[in-house]
Amino acid sequence: MREHHAAPGRKARRPQATRGAMPGRANSRRARRADSMRVMMVTSDWPVPGVRFTPTFIKRQAEFLKQAGVDVEVFPFRGEKNPYNYVKAWARLRRRLRAERYDLIHAQFGQSGLLAFPTRMPLVVTFRGSDLLGIVGDGDGAYTRAGRVLQRASRFVARRADAVILVSPHLADHITTVAPVHVIPSGIDFTLFRPIPQAEARHQLGLDPRERLVLFVGRPDQARKRYPLAKHAVELLNERMPARLTVAWRVSHEQVPLYMNACDALIFTSMQEGSPNVVKEALACDLPVVSVAVGDVAERLKGVEGCELCADDQPATIAAALERALARGARVDGRSAVRHLDERLLTEQVLDVYRSVLPQR
Repeated sequence: MREHHAAPGRKARRPQATRGAMPGRANSRRARRADSMRVMMVTSDWPVPGVRFTPTFIKRQAEFLKQAGVDVEVFPFRGEKNPYNYVKAWARLRRRLRAERYDLIHAQFGQSGLLAFPTRMPLVVTFRGSDLLGIVGDGDGAYTRAGRVLQRASRFVARRADAVILVSPHLADHITTVAPVHVIPSGIDFTLFRPIPQAEARHQLGLDPRERLVLFVGRPDQARKRYPLAKHAVELLNERMPARLTVAWRVSHEQVPLYMNACDALIFTSMQEGSPNVVKEALACDLPVVSVAVGDVAERLKGVEGCELCADDQPATIAAALERALARGARVDGRSAVRHLDERLLTEQVLDVYRSVLPQR
């Protein structure tokens, strides 16, 4: 079917809300400061040309920062859990930093922050989930030794950052730092993820217009996503209501909104997440979401009629939630619920974090 030293045992500061742009002359001053800002963005997770369904959220953030006037230079590298790759990438980054002037370094994911040391520039680090929560192995679904090393490395980086960005508040429980902590989720490109007629989406994808379709987005053999759990839940659902599980994997990022508009509900069964983009993007398409309680999903679904947050992760519980969502037979008003996650608005919040560390030079 992503240098301050924390006092021993001191937890991370309470995450701060960031403010948007100020009107009038203040806004003009902020724009000019953005125009003169040079940022080195270091990331171990960058889209691979020619490979479908590679991560796009960091690339999207860099593009929106450039549109806001920031001179962003991206330094992508592949760590692949190999220390030698990190050493090579560190040496390459040293050469770049010696050759050019930058105002700050923005490391995407904790492991990317390791490449920044030593530095006299301000360091902003975005932590996105697995860097603080650990890595779930695809074999037995258990947390790996490499993931525990990654957690320790990320905590080391957090203690020495000038500012920390978390994509979800619950990640603050996993770091100790005296740096300001800001919660800024990954944003949504509302021009791409938008409602379109279901019949049109199904026609473009060649899907049966009469079937009831439940969407699973992700790699089916990635243990963390728990595809077998989703499959089992849909099998139980079929005992009472016919539906087919549709998997969106190895498709282009531009095709994902088509699947979201073609299907009748999204099923989300991950065992671990920071702030899952697929849930926010589904809501932007007004697609009903049925999810286990993971990451910040509870916050995203709160008050959205027609979506279901499951009380537990048992297949029968998920199947019953799917049945209720599908029996309703309508789209949801999800777009309004995630309107504040527009990438343009969140870009301003990231810029505020950048400005906050610049006087520390």
